[in-house]
Order: sequence, then structure tokens, then C-alpha cells
Amino acid sequence: MRIITGKYKGKRFDVPHSFKARPTTDFAKENIFNVLRAYVDFEECRVLDLFAGTGSISLEFLSRGCPEVTSVERDRQHFGFIASCLRSLGDPAARPVCGDALRFIDRASRSYDLIFADPPYALRELPELPDRVMNSALVTEDTLFVLEHGKNYDFSERPDFLEHRAYGSVNFSIFRKPKPDEHE
Repeated sequence: MRIITGKYKGKRFDVPHSFKARPTTDFAKENIFNVLRAYVDFEECRVLDLFAGTGSISLEFLSRGCPEVTSVERDRQHFGFIASCLRSLGDPAARPVCGDALRFIDRASRSYDLIFADPPYALRELPELPDRVMNSALVTEDTLFVLEHGKNYDFSERPDFLEHRAYGSVNFSIFRKPKPDEHE
């Protein structure tokens, strides 16, 4: 796993073969970050990475200069790997959390500028994630929510849906609460 761009560009981390997580492909990662650049200023963006897995997405946000990146991962082995990667960078913006992402959403007491969720594609609660996140304390009217998912999901009918991007078998849906003055 390598960091694509930013201050840690080219840095590599060896993901243990025993991991169940599937890191987002470099191709998909590079493209979704290019899309996100049109929505947010990374250097002013407080990020929440739910279902952090290998930490690949968190590392990309840190490399792009985000002042705060919270990574939530339940699996203790994966969390240990993420924490080790973050320690090796020594970046004070990194905030690893060992915990269940769904509980983190439900118990949230503060908001973020950007929330990225890459749950297991087989997660039973995946179809309800946009509701859970968008109706939580994690979100303000300016928060951008990015959900990585399989091709069988279509969230385009939601009023908070912005756009869908597909890169090979990797799909992203992007959401933001509609502004009160936005009418269809």
C-alpha cells in the first residue's frame, strides 16, 4: 500500500497477508481524491474515516495536509496496523480510534467537514448508512459524505445525493445536505 500524493508521497506500508480488508485501489483512490478536491480544501478539512480498514484513505488525507484525521476501525489487528502506520509518520493530525463505526456514528457528539466510509460491501447496514450518517451529529449543512460501495447500490434518489463515481468495481456516492435555498 502506498501514499499517492502529498507530503508523504511514495511512502509504502506492507499490509499483512492475513488482513480481510480490501484497500481501495490506487486508481480509484487517485480519482476520488481528484473529485474531492473540487469540493473541499484539504488543508482546512477535518476528516472522519469510518471503517478505516488498512488506513489507506486516512493516510492520503494526512498526506494532503488535513489538520485532523480520525480513523475508526473495529478489528484490533487492523487498528494496530493503522496505529503503527500513523506512529511512523508522527503526524499530530492523526487520531486513531479502535471502535465500531456504527456505534461511533450513533454516539457522535461533534461534526466533521468530510466523512469517508468504506464499509465491507457485505455489511447488512450498508443501505442505511447514508441515513445514519446524514442524520447524525457528525454532519452539518456543509459536511461532505463519501460512501464507497459495490455496484448494486444506487442512492441517486436521495435529496442529499450529489454524484456517483465508478472506477472499475469501486463505486463512490457523494452526499451533502441540500441548502434551504436549493430547489429542484
